[in-house]
Amino acid sequence: MNPGRDPLIAAITAEKPDKEMNMWEEGLQLLQMETTLTHRVLARKGELELICQLHPRLFNLANLDRHVMKIVDFSWKTKSSLGQKILEQNFYGSSFQTTSFVGIKGFEVRTVLPMYHVIFSYGEETTNDNKLTNIGAIIDVDSRIGREEKTALEIAVQGFNNNDSNNHKLTLYIQDSGRDPLLAATAAQKLIKEKEVKVIIGMETWEEAALVADIGSRAQVPVLSFAAPAITPPLAASRWPFLVRMANGDSEQMKCIAAIISSFNWKRVIVIYEDDAFGGDSGKFALLSEALQDVGSEIDYRLVLPPFSSLSNPNKVVQEELIKLLNIQSRVFIVLHSSLSMTIHLFKKAKTIGLVGRDSAWIVTDTISSYLDSFNSSVISSMEGTLGIKTYYSEDSSLYKKIYPKFRKTFRNEYEEEDNFQPGINALRAYDSIGIITQAMEKLKSGEKSPKTLLKNIFSSNFTGLSGEIRFEEGKLSHDPILRIVNVVGKKYKELDFWLPGIGFSGNLVKINETGYVGDISVDLAGRVTWPAGLKLVPKGWAMPTNIKPMIIGVPARTSFEKFVKVEDGKYPGEKNYNGFCIELFYKVLSVLDYALPYQFDPHNGTYDQLVHKVYNKTYDAAVGDITILAKRTDYVEFTQPYAESGLFMVVPAKSESSAWMFLKPFTTEMWLVTGAILIYTMFIVWFLEHRSNPEFRGSWNNQIGTALWFTFSSLFFAHREKIYSNLTRVVVVVWLFVVLILNSSYTASLTSMLTVQRLEPNITDIEWLKRANMKIGCDGDSFVRTYLEEVIEFKSYNIENVSSEYSYEGEFESSHIAAAFLELPYGKVFLSHYCKQFTTATPTFRFGGLGFVFQKGSPIATDVSRAILKLSEDGTLKSLEEKWFAPSPECSANVTDSRTDSLSIHSFWGLYLTSGATSTVCLLLFLTHLLKKYCLHQEDYVGNLFPVDESAWIKAIRVAKYLYHGNVCIQREASAAPQAPDINEWSSSTSDYESPTHPNMQNLEVTSQAQNETEMPMQALN
Repeated sequence: MNPGRDPLIAAITAEKPDKEMNMWEEGLQLLQMETTLTHRVLARKGELELICQLHPRLFNLANLDRHVMKIVDFSWKTKSSLGQKILEQNFYGSSFQTTSFVGIKGFEVRTVLPMYHVIFSYGEETTNDNKLTNIGAIIDVDSRIGREEKTALEIAVQGFNNNDSNNHKLTLYIQDSGRDPLLAATAAQKLIKEKEVKVIIGMETWEEAALVADIGSRAQVPVLSFAAPAITPPLAASRWPFLVRMANGDSEQMKCIAAIISSFNWKRVIVIYEDDAFGGDSGKFALLSEALQDVGSEIDYRLVLPPFSSLSNPNKVVQEELIKLLNIQSRVFIVLHSSLSMTIHLFKKAKTIGLVGRDSAWIVTDTISSYLDSFNSSVISSMEGTLGIKTYYSEDSSLYKKIYPKFRKTFRNEYEEEDNFQPGINALRAYDSIGIITQAMEKLKSGEKSPKTLLKNIFSSNFTGLSGEIRFEEGKLSHDPILRIVNVVGKKYKELDFWLPGIGFSGNLVKINETGYVGDISVDLAGRVTWPAGLKLVPKGWAMPTNIKPMIIGVPARTSFEKFVKVEDGKYPGEKNYNGFCIELFYKVLSVLDYALPYQFDPHNGTYDQLVHKVYNKTYDAAVGDITILAKRTDYVEFTQPYAESGLFMVVPAKSESSAWMFLKPFTTEMWLVTGAILIYTMFIVWFLEHRSNPEFRGSWNNQIGTALWFTFSSLFFAHREKIYSNLTRVVVVVWLFVVLILNSSYTASLTSMLTVQRLEPNITDIEWLKRANMKIGCDGDSFVRTYLEEVIEFKSYNIENVSSEYSYEGEFESSHIAAAFLELPYGKVFLSHYCKQFTTATPTFRFGGLGFVFQKGSPIATDVSRAILKLSEDGTLKSLEEKWFAPSPECSANVTDSRTDSLSIHSFWGLYLTSGATSTVCLLLFLTHLLKKYCLHQEDYVGNLFPVDESAWIKAIRVAKYLYHGNVCIQREASAAPQAPDINEWSSSTSDYESPTHPNMQNLEVTSQAQNETEMPMQALN
């Protein structure tokens, strides 16, 4: 036998006896003759047994396992180049389309085929007593993820088949899809029809999983997918009843990305993704857009890259697409999904053209983060500073610690070219999928083969695997995953914070049970991030201006009030000089910023709305000037903190407020009425308390009323001369004089102010009157005020005149071209500071957002400028600038503040009036109480003899009233004597004057004489 004819035989001949090798050589030759020339196989043991029966001199059954093991062991374990060559020629030949295999105790034979593999795992020979379950796997065997999945599947199947307690074995068939959905569907059909698999697992993309799920549902074969749609279709359970998703949707991942964007205060982002096989973005874009809106950010631009497989020159295409981003200001890039090859080209070209730098930030989803272990150092270096999202799994479980050494050893032996031997989340899901299948089969009753029962058992899985908790609801995992934020640094990546579903960022995790974790919750990403170029400072996420490419700032060249902005021609042609309050404020802002901001002014000859629109369409990077903040404008641009308040003033010619009735102005009408009422009430109280005992308040009614009025009014000037007898009256008068003192002082001060300070009032105060009379009004035609007057206040367009300069308003008023002018609040103040003698204004009727600078939407510079304006306002710089630029003219310097004196109202004096009125009322009640008490005593003494029993109530009321007025009791003549008048010495300084009124039923009344009263007066006065 010529050993050179077959390399495998030649290798074996070097170590084996000639006789034994001759048997092997003839056996292999015979085996090759039984197969086609295009198939190189190592047949099942049963086939070898058949050959041995036909040619008993070649083998004996007892030594079959030992001889086959020697061949495989040699060609599989040798480290020599010859052994590797033999291995490749016999097990990796490109002509292989199908293969069979040999089951050997303690060993397995693997072959890698262009289309699929078939593996029968380790263990004893399969006997007829054992049940055999075929499982199909569809993966991308050439990718890093596919290799991990393949290794994990083999370890899981091996571990199950090596367990002697199991009454059934697994047969695993692996087919290569190359991440192509059509190839995945073809492989699924072949596995179901030819291999009769009971379950299909794998599929790294949702496109693959959807097609395979369709085929599996029709054939009633459960499909365990490692991928899930970004947004679960509403009828997914009915459309794919046999689909089991071992992955979660992208909702939680998009929320995590949005939270990262919010924590660094980035407002606008650029989204990049590779177009998939179906021309869509798998719903990730919609989820991300919604999540960004929830945190106040938005997508500035979307870059869709063509499928990498369709590109003949990917370098050129990727570069052309990325160059488009140079015109976009945003520098926050989010890569939603991309193939491995496209990701490599994307980051290399992005770094080449300068999109990966100090002001940029890159964020990738778990699809791209899973490639990090596959990239070489050159690719990793181009991704430096990138933030990634990865699904978290625990490395502390006992199961992981048991499986990890096996995985590491196997993976290293099979793929020596790989640098990292750590399993990813898909490898762990692959291992767990075998556990799901085996547990579901164990629940089947003996002899039961119903696919629906198997599917039901799969859905009822409830255990903790390598990838986490395994429990399904509605065809998917019942819980959202914990995510881990990673940061690419140098030639590797480091792990930062966790993302807990429904909670947010956490610096660490504390396990509370088998499936639950808690952590230190933080609002922002607390981990220390290394950004592109190795920087620690958070990128602006914006294309910051440079000396080569400065920021272009638009400045309004046509302004009505030049103190705010003034643009003049310079000494040289084309040169412009910029001056004014707004320009100087901008210079102050630049001095406060903690970084340089190269800029270039550009004069804008147009309206303010056009200037704002130029910032929106990116003609200008910003605009500096007296630009009003309006709600409509904020939809398109970003405004800074307002540096001046804004409202709408109506300026009209002023007229003098002097009149013949100026003396009534100090008090309001209400104040005069209340003062008069309290004066009359005090007059009545004084008269009532004094008229019975004080002769100056006696006499006829006319005399009494005149005396009371004279006393009260003369007390206003402290000129009263009448004596006061009653102590109660003295109390009332003292309080009243105090009220008079306050009123006199207040009136005098108010009237003096009104007469000494010039007062101007507008000759027109009603906007509605202007509209009804069709009066002409003026405004700045370049501002928004004209449109506002037409659309909101509803002035007719032909009644609105455009006034181009602040110096033109005076002439327009003098020529009666306009009856009123509408100016914004800052302009109104400047105008009135120079024309305070001729014009005046009322309180602003309408309010706006103030004046501010304009930047593009999402610009971080706007936030920095706002902060600088606040600093200038707090330290007084802004006020100093206002005093410098808006100082009033000399003639108006005394009227800088409003010196208008308002009339005094009752609100300032109601407490004083209440005190006076209450004091008078209390004194009146005390006096009445005393009199009524005396009256009752008299009634008890004389009621039996003096008064008839049948006297009416009316007569009694008249008697009481007369008693209160006269102070005596009327009696009949037959009474022995009249009672003395009530003793009121303790209340007054004199006695009352008694009169004896006549009555039809009261004749011969007894009265005290006038002489007696006059005699008693001096004596009582001494009291």
